[in-house]
Parts: sequence; structure tokens; C-alpha cells
Amino acid sequence: MKLSINDRAKVDVADDKIFYQQPRYVHHISESFRKRLTNLYSTYLHKHQVILDLMSSWVSHLPTDIKFKKVIGHGMNEAELITNQRLDRFWIQNLNHSQNMPIENSSIDAGLIVAGWQYLQYPEKVALELSRIIKTDSLLIISFTNRAFWTKAPNIWTYSSEDRRIEYVTGVLMSNGWRIEKIFSEKTQERKLFGIYTEESDPFFSVIARNNKSNN
Repeated sequence: MKLSINDRAKVDVADDKIFYQQPRYVHHISESFRKRLTNLYSTYLHKHQVILDLMSSWVSHLPTDIKFKKVIGHGMNEAELITNQRLDRFWIQNLNHSQNMPIENSSIDAGLIVAGWQYLQYPEKVALELSRIIKTDSLLIISFTNRAFWTKAPNIWTYSSEDRRIEYVTGVLMSNGWRIEKIFSEKTQERKLFGIYTEESDPFFSVIARNNKSNN
């Protein structure tokens, strides 16, 4: 998949570090989405794995009953990452400036991106770099909904339908060393008024992929 200059363009062209310099201790996705995500992680992630939480923040949505060998975080705001109690270590990096990550080849058992892919201007380079650091045949889980900081999202995301966004994510992955294992496209429900009734909440989308590349 080849992106044009216009596909990569976004409204706010100021350096991303300015936008993310103040911590945001809020949830950017609904409670029902977060519960579904944690449930998904419980299915696909296992104890004693090394987990990479890419484009993370002050929470990682990981199941509390699984003890991982290590959780490595990445993000744009140091204060948020310090607050995240699931991270064993982290680093700061703007992936729209540089995609080379300070991680050894084939050292990660599973990579996670939540509500982050929509801000990548060079997703193909990120996908290729992830295929270097994630072990062969191991997982990458990319999850998202229909929310975003729209001025920071490139046009390819902002002006695409929900179905087109799934095609976009899978297309980039398949072009850069990944095979698609499963795609989730679900509605979620939020309980209101002490659980008396429910209403539709953030849709849940997740692409599960495995690394096809051999880094031996």
C-alpha cells in the first residue's frame, strides 16, 4: 500500500511534542471499549511474555490477573508513562519523526497499539520496524474506535469510513511482513442509570496480526 503526500497530511502541522507536552489523565475510549479490550488481551496474551505497549499513556488496559515477564512502554508524554503502573520501563519517541526503535531484534512476544495507529504518518515504516523487534510468528494487536484528535490524524484516517480504516490497517500490515489472523468489528454497549438500560457506545475494532518475517 502506497500513501500519497495528501494521505499523510494533517491539519495541525506543529511538532507533536507541543500537542502532547501536557499530560491527559483521562480515558480517550469508553468503559465498554476498555473492558472489551482487556478481555481480548486475556485471550491472546500469556504470562511470562515480553509485551510492547506502543503509543501508550497512563493506562495500558492489560488484564490484572496475568503476570508478564516485562511490559515495555512507549509514548509522547513522560508524566503519563511514569504514572502507568504496568510499565517496567519506557521511552519517549515521536514516530512521525523517526521509526527506528531502541529495541533488539526479535525480543518482543506481543506488540499492542490502542487508539494510536490513526496518528501515524508513516505507518508502513512502523509496521516494518515492528516486524524486526517482534518475534517471528508472534502477535501485533492494533485496536481503535471512531474517536481521535482529528487535527492530529492524517487525512487517510480522517476521511475514511470505518470499514476503509480496517482495510487501511490490514493493507499496510500485509505489505510489511504481517499476516492477518483475525479482525474484530463489534458494537459495544454502555450501561446507564444504575444499569437499568443500555445505549450504544464506542465501536470496537481490532486487527490481530502475526509476524511473517524471520529475523534470525
